Formats: sequence, structure tokens, C-alpha cells
Amino acid sequence: MIKSGTSIYAVKQAIAECADCDVIVKLNLGRNKFTTFKATLSGVYPAIFTVTPHDKNFVGKTAYSYSEILCGRVKITKAQGGAERSG
Repeated sequence: MIKSGTSIYAVKQAIAECADCDVIVKLNLGRNKFTTFKATLSGVYPAIFTVTPHDKNFVGKTAYSYSEILCGRVKITKAQGGAERSG
């Protein structure tokens, strides 16, 4: 379900503010299945953004579209105490 009052432009701005920061990614996999992992928001592009999981054994999708946030499939939260990474 799309949240009213939120636009793709607002989502893109919020994601751009978190670039190169540690984030917590929560994915809705459907049928009441969720997965949560810590990652670094590594790339912000016009149509998608990418995350690099801190767990090297993570097997899953690491590129998401902004519309997945609007639909509620992906939630990105800035990690508490997560310092910006330089590099």
C-alpha cells in the first residue's frame, strides 16, 4: 500500500542524505516474513540505490528502487551512533 503524502522526490532526498552512512535495512519478503540487516548505503543513483551488507555471507538483493520504499517493501533507518564512512 502506497503511503499518501509521500513522493518519490522526498524519498530520493531522504536516501541521498544517508549516502555513505550505516543504515538498518528491513525487508518485507511477503507472507509475514521479514529480514533485517545492517549495511552501508553505498550508492545513490537516479532510479535505484545500493547497500553493502556488513555480513559478508549475506545472500540477497542489495539494490532497491525508490518505489519499493513507497510501497512499504523496504524500510531504511539510519543506524544509531553510526558514523559516516569515508572512503
